[in-house]
Amino acid sequence: MTLTDYVIDIALIALVIRQVRDRRMDLRSLLLPVVLVAAACALYLKALPTAGNDLLLDLALGGAGAVLGVATALTTRVWRADDGYAHSKAGVTAAILWVLGVGSRFAYEEYATHGGAPAIARFSLQHNITSTQAWVTAVLLMALAEVLFRLGVLRIKGSVAGSAGVSSMAVAAPAP
Repeated sequence: MTLTDYVIDIALIALVIRQVRDRRMDLRSLLLPVVLVAAACALYLKALPTAGNDLLLDLALGGAGAVLGVATALTTRVWRADDGYAHSKAGVTAAILWVLGVGSRFAYEEYATHGGAPAIARFSLQHNITSTQAWVTAVLLMALAEVLFRLGVLRIKGSVAGSAGVSSMAVAAPAP
């Protein structure tokens, strides 16, 4: 793992600190995880391998990310605050799910780069996964699905809360 890998992973894990505090759901607060994952995709997503069971791996990890994202959002409290904007605050369950998703990818990267590569290669051979890039793509798709599904569900919950702030998030000032 490179220093960049560590910085991105630690930044994503640290986002849980922002999520457990009451914060206005403005565009910046909701899109920060998407920006971090997009940066990782720009750095590491070189191809979308489709041979063998590569697409199945993408669907499996992407689906796991989607489930984690939805579960994280559903266990996040959203309400209309006195300022007229939707606010959110992640509870313990949401924080655990977020750390589980980000932490599992971090653990995989650590395992793959510190002695686990032969075991991953054997698993890949047994399950017709064709390349290291297939794993990179699947792990990135998992992260992307997690943050996008979380964002989508939080957006819906914010709209349901009746917030004028959510309907005009693009022009809302950043939370202090």
